[in-house]
Amino acid sequence: MNNNGHNIEKMNFDAFINAVGSEIEQAQVRLIVAANAQMLFHYWKVGNYILYHQRLHGWGSKTIKQLAKAIRLNFPEKKGYSERNLTYMCQFARAYPLKVLQNLIKTDAKLIAPSVKKITDEVHYLNDTQFTQEPLAQIRSAENEGFIITQEPLAQIHNVAKTVSDIYQMEIESIESTFMASPVARTNWASHVIMLNSSLPLGISYWYMKQSVEMGWSSNVLKMQIDSDLYSRQINHNKVNNFTATLPAPQSDLANYLLKDPYIFDLAGAKEKADERDIEEQLVKHVTRYLLEMGNGFAFVARQKHFQIGNSDFFADLILYSIPLHAYIVVELKATPFKPEYAGQLNFYINVVDDKLRGENDNKTIGLLLCKGKDEVVAQYALTGYDQPIGISDYQLSKVIPENLKSALPSVEEVEEELALFLDNDKNPQK
Repeated sequence: MNNNGHNIEKMNFDAFINAVGSEIEQAQVRLIVAANAQMLFHYWKVGNYILYHQRLHGWGSKTIKQLAKAIRLNFPEKKGYSERNLTYMCQFARAYPLKVLQNLIKTDAKLIAPSVKKITDEVHYLNDTQFTQEPLAQIRSAENEGFIITQEPLAQIHNVAKTVSDIYQMEIESIESTFMASPVARTNWASHVIMLNSSLPLGISYWYMKQSVEMGWSSNVLKMQIDSDLYSRQINHNKVNNFTATLPAPQSDLANYLLKDPYIFDLAGAKEKADERDIEEQLVKHVTRYLLEMGNGFAFVARQKHFQIGNSDFFADLILYSIPLHAYIVVELKATPFKPEYAGQLNFYINVVDDKLRGENDNKTIGLLLCKGKDEVVAQYALTGYDQPIGISDYQLSKVIPENLKSALPSVEEVEEELALFLDNDKNPQK
């Protein structure tokens, strides 16, 4: 075989190895996802069993304590059944009865092609709808009601019992398939615990679940987003922009959905009275955290991008690219409250980026003006008449937390209590 043939054979074998390796990696991911979903279903069933027997026998809060002790004695090798975790399992089952799971699946189907209005409507619907608790064990009792056994021969009793068992098994399999098809099964347990602790309405929990899966948030990132009230900043706030007038309908809706107000940046190293340049330096230095706050699908392009226009030099503060929008985003930072002339400056940079950077497959460049506060009426007037899409938002540095968010953050005492419990569980994992 000549060298060319040998090289081709090696390339084919390398491609074969890469394909097998890719399948192995994907299989590992699928196994992890499947194992997580099965664990969640198990926790959901345990929670339902506890709730059912508490209701049936009138057992009080000591049930969980006694159960945790019994599991430690009878199954010493099994971890994750502490009194605290069993309590979370009960909360988990109570938060997501069968009817809720079915409604979440229906909501998922409606949001295959989401819009801001669809998302908002569905979240509000889930928040406003009352669902009654339907424990898993109660289904078993309902099945038994159809079989009244009175003085039956032994064989008939056996057949009836077997029929009940078969029906119950079919019911369990149906319930399992419903659970597995719901978005609840795609979120990890630590994230569910965070949402349970946050006492969020159902619709808002659903929104955070979807965001968490779509963006690959860890439980720590999810907690940070809940603590900073991301839902209100991205969905509930009346945002200042001219997207409806300057962008076609699908893109204007998406741009409005992706815009937040206010943005909250974690800039621990920033000066107390940071100027624009200091903030820029911190954002670039911590670009990963910055892009996390910007949202899904944003890529960093440049900072202080130089453009020579005529005989003058200009420098755009920050340029990003949004993959969902297929558009460049020009970000201008101001360390002062909004002034109407800021919109004119940003409009100029949008025109420049459109001319110098935008390709034939890119949509219109979008401008984002970040200020230290704004009069929303003045800001909306300032945007009237501009043909370029511009959004105006406040921003906050994380060490200067807005008053309306402080109540959402844990107190020092709560943090210390959580840390103590964590350390205790770490030292005594059998609890």
